[in-house]
Amino acid sequence: MDKEIATALNREGFVGARGCLFQGENVWLLRKRWGLPTVKINRTDANPPRWPDGTYSIQGAAAALDVTPQTIFKYLKRGLLIGRQLTKGQPWRVRLTDDHILHLRDRLPRIRQSRMKAA
Repeated sequence: MDKEIATALNREGFVGARGCLFQGENVWLLRKRWGLPTVKINRTDANPPRWPDGTYSIQGAAAALDVTPQTIFKYLKRGLLIGRQLTKGQPWRVRLTDDHILHLRDRLPRIRQSRMKAA
């Protein structure tokens, strides 16, 4: 995790270019600039549809709701779904119950239908 790396760098006496302490955001930015990958929770494997704790990955939630992964991100942003990342760059874990799946699937035909009727 970037925060843990920043803590280790600070503990060992390293400082940033401007003499300031490292923070998780600084490490994240450096990784992005230098093309260094994050440590994935599931190593190099693709994210599973469902995690062992029962939460869904973005792809798994999209498949369960029959929408695109981008729609899942929109739902997360709007608060229609609840999900979390351990830290920036880590896979999402989306909480999705059977009732929630049914509710969101019922909502979809109305949304899709209204777009088709546009004159």
